[in-house]
Amino acid sequence: MGKVLIIGAGGVGTVVAHKVAQNPDVFTEIMIASRTKSKCDAVVKAIGNPNIRTAQVDADNVDELVALFNDFKPEIVINVALPYQDLTIMEACLKTGVNYLDTANYEPKDVAHFEYSWQWAYKQRFEEAGLTAILGCGFDPGVSGVYTAYAAKHHFDEIQYLDIVDCNAGNHHKAFATNFNPEINIREITQNGRYYENGQWVTTQPLEIHKDLTYPNIGPRDSYLLYHEELESLVKNFPTIKRARFWMTFGQEYLTHLRVIQDIGMARIDPIDYQGMKIVPLQFLKAVLPNPQDLGENYEGETSIGCRIRGLKDGKERTYYVYNNCSHQEAYKETGMQGVSYTTGVPAMIGAMMFLKGLWKRPGVWNVEEFDPDPFMEQLNKQGLPWHEVFDGDLEL
Repeated sequence: MGKVLIIGAGGVGTVVAHKVAQNPDVFTEIMIASRTKSKCDAVVKAIGNPNIRTAQVDADNVDELVALFNDFKPEIVINVALPYQDLTIMEACLKTGVNYLDTANYEPKDVAHFEYSWQWAYKQRFEEAGLTAILGCGFDPGVSGVYTAYAAKHHFDEIQYLDIVDCNAGNHHKAFATNFNPEINIREITQNGRYYENGQWVTTQPLEIHKDLTYPNIGPRDSYLLYHEELESLVKNFPTIKRARFWMTFGQEYLTHLRVIQDIGMARIDPIDYQGMKIVPLQFLKAVLPNPQDLGENYEGETSIGCRIRGLKDGKERTYYVYNNCSHQEAYKETGMQGVSYTTGVPAMIGAMMFLKGLWKRPGVWNVEEFDPDPFMEQLNKQGLPWHEVFDGDLEL
């Protein structure tokens, strides 16, 4: 049905490649490209499909991307490189007539700040080119938006309160490690918190607000209010929302390490002089921390990510909790990666599948909640991320 190019061969890219290869009726030709071709070759070897092509590309370089796209001629690019590279890849797509999908919104390298404005600015150009760009198609953002759209379509006349809750109850047996790119992860967590209430954004200190929330099959976990990018698009696309928040769990040992990293300056993203060279402390820290790709083998436990929603149906208040639990060990057995990579990579593949099937095909730049959620929800159950619903339970929020 279609040719797909995956850019990025990290943990998420590895999962995307495995899942794309499992669906040959949709993805007829596959290429994996990364700055380091040997990483792409290793993924192909692990999948065991010699027909998957690989290539070297610098995703910061529009000309290199254009040359690669013109050579392979994909119908859609799945961007699972770094968020800094979203705009160069989108530019290359426009120059070559290729459709686009990513899992995380753009952020500039020199400022720990992310918002959709940079990518939304491409809307008219993608429309005029007749190309589709699907933004934020991982789990959160991604499935969290699809869950919200599904709830709005089937269970609510008016969504008023939305809380996205993300728990990783796994144990990787490392003193300190991040579950995805350490640079992106630490930048995200050390920013100010932010949530939406009554038409405006409220800013909090980093990790200032927290409370115990109970997760299915896991139990209570201390959950911290963070700012997360999908809140920006969800309150825009569902204007009845009065309050929207995002919560993530962290253990005390993790937070202690994080505090020390900040206190000693290792979370800095500005270059410093070291023995006549410019180095960024956070990038150096990334080089010495465990690689998220290598955590899977000894990872135990599971993740639990979902949306807790309160609103009105037929004039009455209703609550709704829709969630997925993902086992790190099961994810590792299938793809060689842990559950955090799995929960991001599977939805990226499904989003590309939705496009190639013509179900999510609309010129312009779109967030996932702007498409029909039903076929995507159906595929989550088939592709390894089954979801569960709780009606009129205690949301704890």
